[in-house]
Amino acid sequence: MSNNIREQLMAKTANLPKPADFKGEKKDKGNRGPQTMPGITSALAVAQLRIQELEARGVETEIPVDSIVPNPWQPRRQFSESKLAELARSIGEVGLLQAVTVRRIGESFQLVAGERRWRAHKLINKETVRAVVIDCSDQDMAALALMENVTRDDLSDYEIAIAIRRAESEFPNRTRLAEAMGISRSDLYRFLAFDALPDFVKRDLDLNPSILGASSAQDIANALKKTGEQGLKVLQELWPQVVAGDLVQTKVAASLSAQATRGESATDAGGRSILKIFAGKVQAGSITKDVKGLTFKFKAGVMTEDQESQLREHIGKMFSIRSE
Repeated sequence: MSNNIREQLMAKTANLPKPADFKGEKKDKGNRGPQTMPGITSALAVAQLRIQELEARGVETEIPVDSIVPNPWQPRRQFSESKLAELARSIGEVGLLQAVTVRRIGESFQLVAGERRWRAHKLINKETVRAVVIDCSDQDMAALALMENVTRDDLSDYEIAIAIRRAESEFPNRTRLAEAMGISRSDLYRFLAFDALPDFVKRDLDLNPSILGASSAQDIANALKKTGEQGLKVLQELWPQVVAGDLVQTKVAASLSAQATRGESATDAGGRSILKIFAGKVQAGSITKDVKGLTFKFKAGVMTEDQESQLREHIGKMFSIRSE
């Protein structure tokens, strides 16, 4: 019988600090942010015991590669082609060292763990794969997929967020889900902030999940709540810069809020609209439009004589100006 999942989880938990080791120490959340090591340690330990229980009743056999479908709760959306090719070569030369783990679903099988090994078999056109067949509930599948992947540095926050959404229905509430993952509720909601982002952002994240982290996603979502439609228009202009790598993700929310505020136009019940004008972060004046006309107003001292001269010259080209 394969010890695949058990060995992986034991390896992950072997050198991890215990919760008691963190007393009086500041938690290191790493680059991703929403990780609480004591919680994850406990969660993986629970997963390890659950896997031992499931594997004890499992049966190892050879099954057709084409009869297997991926784990629907698998967070990973991208697999390194070079690493898959390397794994496929290894399997072709020395065979599969660790069996994949599956559960039976009707006439087919669903992966519990080992998707890279399964994909590698398909890559070299292997007809069968060695597998351990276990009985596993939907909640076990969801929890194990999350805990197997949440500690991996190469898994993006967006991929984890998708997995959380898929797994959410298997838990009675979000508190229980957060406990199963070993993270706090506030960290959980940071991941869930991706849901509040517009579709054009999520479409790009589907193609490249690493563009945006959970903290930045939450900041952008909060900024959009405050700025409404104007903020959405600004984000549509800023987002291509993020995708291209020309705008740092941590600066998107601040830029969005600043530009949306500068460009906001408020119309009152009398039909009057006011457009604020900024010089840097300082409001320089406003443009007011009402039934009587259009009024440009600038605060004293915000314009240099040269700027005033250029403005007068520009208006003069549009209209006839007379000094009085």
